[in-house]
Amino acid sequence: MPPSFPTPRTWFITGASRGLGHALAAAALERGDRVVAAARTATVDSFDSAHRDRVLALRLDVTDREAVRAAVDTAVEHLGRLDVVVNNAGTLSMGMVEEFTEAQARAQLEVNFFGALWVDQAVLPHLRRQGSGHILQVSSIAALGGFASTGLYSASKFALEGMSEALAAEAAAFGVAVTIVQPGGYWTDLYAGMESTTPHEAYGPLRAELERQWAEGSVDSDPRLAAEAMLTLVDSDEPPSRLLLGSMVYDLAQDVSRQRIATWASWEQVSRAAERAFTEVRS
Repeated sequence: MPPSFPTPRTWFITGASRGLGHALAAAALERGDRVVAAARTATVDSFDSAHRDRVLALRLDVTDREAVRAAVDTAVEHLGRLDVVVNNAGTLSMGMVEEFTEAQARAQLEVNFFGALWVDQAVLPHLRRQGSGHILQVSSIAALGGFASTGLYSASKFALEGMSEALAAEAAAFGVAVTIVQPGGYWTDLYAGMESTTPHEAYGPLRAELERQWAEGSVDSDPRLAAEAMLTLVDSDEPPSRLLLGSMVYDLAQDVSRQRIATWASWEQVSRAAERAFTEVRS
């Protein structure tokens, strides 16, 4: 079956100035596509000079809803359409749940959840009108479960995934696909720019244990590998609703799923006993 996507395709990528977003933009340009590189520090200078005529760099803070709408409208006005939209912009805040200030907690969700929501709302009228499109929601291994010290980051990605599953059901009727992409560890600037809470002494032993585990088990890959996988994803005529990137995250997803199924099964009797048809007449 021949591919159904147009060529060249037009990408709208947030967080495209560095890390995974930049690697994906560069890979798309390398094969002849056009890219809207949206980021706080967007510039064409970071891309190969041979491809810069196919880059539209837009400075964008995804937490600004009106700015997002304006950027999307500008992109469509200049390039005519959008084929792949990648919600990649994100931040990482580390700390125990008890330690987060209100401002820190809200800031984490503003970018990772609301930023993606504003982009989705802005692009959908255009994708719906053209009857096609593919939205990639870049989530995280942290959405597989809540892990100590990443609670608010996990919360932002859980929220993103819940919204994205609903969005997929709503957008399918208009020919728009949605895929949640769950990467493992990639060598990006996410960790270099992360925010941290003020440590509480009570969590000292737990922090020491976490540092030991990360030192022994951390795997950081070249983000170009993730970009290649995402190009394969958008080439598919039947893209999946979810895609895991990396062996570590794949194995973890399997383990977490098995553990949850085992827990549900062991508590099945209690779960089923909590439901019974209500037969009394209600006034």
